[in-house]
Amino acid sequence: MKRKNRGASSPTLNDLNDKQKEAVYHHQGPLLIIAGAGSGKTRTITHKIGHLIDQLGVSPENILAVTFTNKAAEEMRDRVALLTGNTTTTPLISTFHSLAARLLRRHAQLIGYENDFAICDSLDQRRVYRSVYQELGVASEGLSIRMAQSIVSRAKNSGRSLENLPYGDLNSSNQSSLLEIYKTYQKHLKRANAMDFDDLILNGVKLLENPKISKQYGALFRYVLVDEYQDTNTPQHDLLTSLTRHHNNVTAVGDEDQSIYAFRGANVANILRFEQDFPGARIIHLEQNYRSSQIILDAASALISNNTRRREKTLWTEHPEGPPISLFVAGDANTEALYVSYKIYSYLRENKNKTVGVLYRTNFQSRHFEEEFRRLNIPYKMVGGESFYNRKEVKDALAYLRVVNNPHDTVALLRIINEPPRRIGKTTVARLEKFARDQNLSFWGAINQSLETGRLPKASFRALTAFRDLIHDSQSALQEPLHLCLSAILDTVGYRTHLQALESDEAKGRLLNLDELITVARESYQRNDDIRSFLDNAALYSETDQFDASAPVTMMTLHNAKGLEFEVVFLVGCEEGLFPHNRSSTDEELEEERRLCYVGITRARKKLYFSYSQSRRQYGQGSSSFNLPSRFLNEIPQKCLLMESAAGFGRAHSSSSATYTPTTSKQGTTFAGPTYNSKAEVQGFLNELGNTKKSPKHRLASGALVQHRKFGRGKVLQVEDLGDDLKVTVRFPGIGIKKMFQRFAHLKIV
Repeated sequence: MKRKNRGASSPTLNDLNDKQKEAVYHHQGPLLIIAGAGSGKTRTITHKIGHLIDQLGVSPENILAVTFTNKAAEEMRDRVALLTGNTTTTPLISTFHSLAARLLRRHAQLIGYENDFAICDSLDQRRVYRSVYQELGVASEGLSIRMAQSIVSRAKNSGRSLENLPYGDLNSSNQSSLLEIYKTYQKHLKRANAMDFDDLILNGVKLLENPKISKQYGALFRYVLVDEYQDTNTPQHDLLTSLTRHHNNVTAVGDEDQSIYAFRGANVANILRFEQDFPGARIIHLEQNYRSSQIILDAASALISNNTRRREKTLWTEHPEGPPISLFVAGDANTEALYVSYKIYSYLRENKNKTVGVLYRTNFQSRHFEEEFRRLNIPYKMVGGESFYNRKEVKDALAYLRVVNNPHDTVALLRIINEPPRRIGKTTVARLEKFARDQNLSFWGAINQSLETGRLPKASFRALTAFRDLIHDSQSALQEPLHLCLSAILDTVGYRTHLQALESDEAKGRLLNLDELITVARESYQRNDDIRSFLDNAALYSETDQFDASAPVTMMTLHNAKGLEFEVVFLVGCEEGLFPHNRSSTDEELEEERRLCYVGITRARKKLYFSYSQSRRQYGQGSSSFNLPSRFLNEIPQKCLLMESAAGFGRAHSSSSATYTPTTSKQGTTFAGPTYNSKAEVQGFLNELGNTKKSPKHRLASGALVQHRKFGRGKVLQVEDLGDDLKVTVRFPGIGIKKMFQRFAHLKIV
């Protein structure tokens, strides 16, 4: 291997600090980079890849980098291409699930699957579970499908056997049912040649147990880099060790203080025992923070120091100390939302092109903030809503593409066999499912055999024959470019014709979503993706891939905020029982909740706000009870905090009014200070903004609720400023999507 000059003056390393360069230069043997929050870990890992290629002459195909989200993988690919100046030949940079799918697409037959297996997302899985429940006669009242799905997923992610499911509080009867459900669910998937997300990793590990395959990919991927190593679960750890056992050239980047995904199997012990798993490993700490002010880092460090399962580190920055962290105690949830809305409105009015994050522990907290943002016309995006790929028409279209490409994809076939309606009823489908089970056939195989034997009722025979002919006729489109193929299939099977015949605005909106899907297919074709890659990417799309970095305000749970950053962060609902969550009772669970708080704090660049509500209704409660402040607030140094009251909105505090005194009583932690904050008191300050004096044109924005004289109340989806008028796209419940000009529509803000 020809080695180029690797001096520190290398242009790819000029913007790295000494510790980052040290990590880049290490290229033989295991390396663990403990990368504190905001310490430039992505910069380090991408520069390391660039250094391997440009300075050490390593071929890109011999480098594998693995991360957790498609967005993170895409960002890494773009950075590496920029560093190396090569946009055509890049290393494989992938998520764990995409990597496993890639290996299995080539070698699934070695573990008993066909290489064209289907990938079932969460909604597909529920459809399979419903079939399992019907087959076994299990009542969902005692053991819901969602609960069974969750427990089975946790078992797979932890690498447990069937007999060691994490049953939780299930009684013995339901435990016995769950074990049978698990076994039958896996049989259904196997018969359908399908895998769920968790199976991808487990089967990837099983595949790499084959010595020949393990050696083949160990030789191919001679340098393996893993991002967010603290989030790996046991099967992912096993996949990694199988890939690297032949050379041990593994670089893991992570921070145990940011391990927050135990609920989906992440095992913080993986990063804590790295030296034991990879003997001779070198450890490098990245502690210089490039994101946050020092006062935010001091607060975060003091908080996380209360955890025991961690490595010591001291975050520091060259940034100014920054403003103190604000703490606001609201009388109720409405007041908390008003306060946050006031602060955001004031900030965005003075700071254009800046970003604000509103982070909460659970999704139910978002309602009050959404209502106030809409009322004040504050533009926002929410991460965690319905994914584009989960919309019915999009899933139907993808299911048709799956079936035309592979008719034995039973999960997809059952979704679209009677969509649009074609007189193939539930009784016929149930009879075919039973026949498929009895004869160990795919559902498509059961259709074909039933038609050949002629044992079906005449109406069913005609309907199934017509359906089979549709699928056969559609397969000629597979020779076309991907986007043209998808469009032709939708026409051949009559899906678009069906929606057009409905002549409703809702149907028109669904047709627009199909047009958008075809646009996505065109972009995929332009990247030279084949049908299977396109379908895999759609199936593996995650919530955090929805994040829009340009949105002025983003609302999301703390779990979804991982890896993101904002100029200003509001960490809301800091109450005992909510954060930390009341389900976190063990020491390990409380440490994870504290890590979650640490992640929230370190998302902020310049300014951080804490807030909590003294009373809050939740989970359908008719009345609210008194809430104690989160114990995490008491772990923040007093010097870092500024206590705010309603009387101080937007005004500077003297040192005396800024102080607070945390005390501990039998009831828990309390904060001495002014008594506040009624909704009316806060509303008075909001009125000072003069927002109500603005014209409707200037107040209309995406997310606003409006009233139309004919269509009633609706939600604004998009606003286009045409200069002298606004073109507004509005969704009206029960009516559909309407596009109109504000001059004629006379929409009123509600």
